[in-house]
Amino acid sequence: MRWDNLLAEAEDARTLPGYRDPAVIRRFDAPEALDTRFYEVHCKSAINKVPKQSRMPFRHTINPYRGCSHACTYCALPDTPVLMADGRVKPIGELEVGDRIYGTVRQGAYRRYAVTEVQAHWRTHKAAYRVILEDGTELVTSGDHRFLSGRGWKYVTGAGSGRDRRPHLTFNDELLGTGAFATPPLATEDYRRGYLCGLVRGDGHLGSYTYDRGGRPATVNRFRLALIDLEALRRAREYLAGLGVATDEFAFQAAAGNRRAVAAIRSSAKANVDRVRELIRWPWSPSADWSKGFLAGIFDAEGSCGREALRISNTDPAIVDQTVRALRRFGCDVVVEDPERANGLRVVRLRGGLREKLRFFHTVDPAITRKRDIEGLALKSDARLGVVSIEPLGESTEMYDITTGTGDFIANGVVSHNCFARPTHKFLDFDAGRDFEREIVVKVNLPEVLRAEVARPSWAREHVALGTNTDPYQWVEGRYKLMPEIWRALLDSGTPCSLLTKSPLMLRDVDLMTQLAERVGFTANVSVPTLDEKAWRATEPHTPHPRKRLEAIAELSRAGIPTGVLIAPLMPGINDSPEQVERILQLATEAGAGSISGITLHLRGEVRDVFMGWLRAQRPDLVEHYERLYARGAYAPTAQRREHAELLRDARARTGAPPRSDGRQYRTLGRDPAPLPGAGEAGESSPKQESLF
Repeated sequence: MRWDNLLAEAEDARTLPGYRDPAVIRRFDAPEALDTRFYEVHCKSAINKVPKQSRMPFRHTINPYRGCSHACTYCALPDTPVLMADGRVKPIGELEVGDRIYGTVRQGAYRRYAVTEVQAHWRTHKAAYRVILEDGTELVTSGDHRFLSGRGWKYVTGAGSGRDRRPHLTFNDELLGTGAFATPPLATEDYRRGYLCGLVRGDGHLGSYTYDRGGRPATVNRFRLALIDLEALRRAREYLAGLGVATDEFAFQAAAGNRRAVAAIRSSAKANVDRVRELIRWPWSPSADWSKGFLAGIFDAEGSCGREALRISNTDPAIVDQTVRALRRFGCDVVVEDPERANGLRVVRLRGGLREKLRFFHTVDPAITRKRDIEGLALKSDARLGVVSIEPLGESTEMYDITTGTGDFIANGVVSHNCFARPTHKFLDFDAGRDFEREIVVKVNLPEVLRAEVARPSWAREHVALGTNTDPYQWVEGRYKLMPEIWRALLDSGTPCSLLTKSPLMLRDVDLMTQLAERVGFTANVSVPTLDEKAWRATEPHTPHPRKRLEAIAELSRAGIPTGVLIAPLMPGINDSPEQVERILQLATEAGAGSISGITLHLRGEVRDVFMGWLRAQRPDLVEHYERLYARGAYAPTAQRREHAELLRDARARTGAPPRSDGRQYRTLGRDPAPLPGAGEAGESSPKQESLF
């Protein structure tokens, strides 16, 4: 190697999946590299292809490093929901070996849902792609992941010919399943009150009786709830206790013949009976949480779900009316049927097939799992699951994968194949306790492989972007020095290229960049999300100081190299004041940035929890505002994104800053969802945010 004198002693070699030869594992005696291992591997190819269906402004990328020591907080565990055997959902990152989940099996002419077990569970880091379906379902996976479509199993990415040829998703494909899972409810006080109202009114006994006791009137107060299913009974008892009602549990009826045992809870204390009456009183204006709880309770008490339909039956007109109103509140298509019984029974039936059944279960979360059973149901649905977008997110993301008994599982409503299943070890054989920034794969021969690839007659000299997955100028590049030879290979072959980084280390190669800019076309882009010291240290603890990045922009500009600055993310009420934004624009303009762009904060997966935790600790005044802004998903509402677009336009007008990027520069990190009409730069094909701030 070029710097053997700077290396610590090599550890034992280790073979990583996907690489034929063992990787040499090294450590460095440097503060920046404490607790970090570097895996030296020999790659077979240097240039990565971007799928043709992607709207990215480039078709090729180069990534000399896999993993990133910058440790930015946007690298987070996936929260892709997986359908469990009890009918609920659980993030794939939280699954454990032995968990029972749903997969599918082929029986006759149909593929049907079947309960299976998680046999292995591991963590990996791979380039992330977002697949968006016609109904809005989003799935973030690796390009090697496979989904079941109407035309068979398809990889997320691939090609029709050549080395990358394999069946892959196109805009003509439609995935199989029910579509995105609904968000489960929170057990707020309103939800608990609603649940008790539905369950007790549907199946409970509540009364006060007066009788003659030796010539004097006496009153008996009774509350009793008797159920076959202990799940609902135990939930009711827990909710009652939390709301101030103590109950006793007892055996109400023993099992006999085909009849199951019945258990019950009860109380005869007047205060408890009065409190139950108060808890199940009809609210004047039911909240959404109360309605969800009521539907869960009345379904546990009076509901059924067979292969054909989900039904809730009752003879009380008030209960039937409340059930219908609550269901329609959540957009459910219901019909009330009259079976013409003498007791006035009415049946509320939910229409929409399995898709609507699962949406009901996940939205309201009834306690009784046997009623949520879908095993054996055919994999049929009217959900609109046509593929409308496949896009690289421009980052190497921590992901989880599993192996199951059926070879597949249900990920956010669609059938997902076990990709790269390795029951005996985790992907790349990394220790389960190690994080992305501590296990860095270094492709030590990449410059040589790249030079051979760009020398081929078939190489068309298309634009190549660096920094799309991990930062090529992270700390360890100062030791390996791979980038100079990469730039020389691109320069000698006449290949135009661009860079996105957070590191002033790129200035080491300014002479090569100058030649690239003059002879083949080159743009350097730097992320500067904030100038606030506290925010920077909290979210990008191992990255260079933001002002150092601006100084690097100035050096590049003086050398005549086209440059750009990305302000991301813009956070409502935190770093999006006109004064803060104008200051970044002013300094970036003074540094000579040729273009400046921005993006509104989005919160996917665990990033939401991390950010909201920070917000509660540092800015509790904004918690309620952010909960409203991001109540419907990871992205801010259109109005907020347009507001940020106007903010940037106004700030640019006041500071004389250069225009926004035309897309060739900044979208090397991926992009936001489809453009919003009139949204401006904060809402148009925006780049993937670099970190929380």
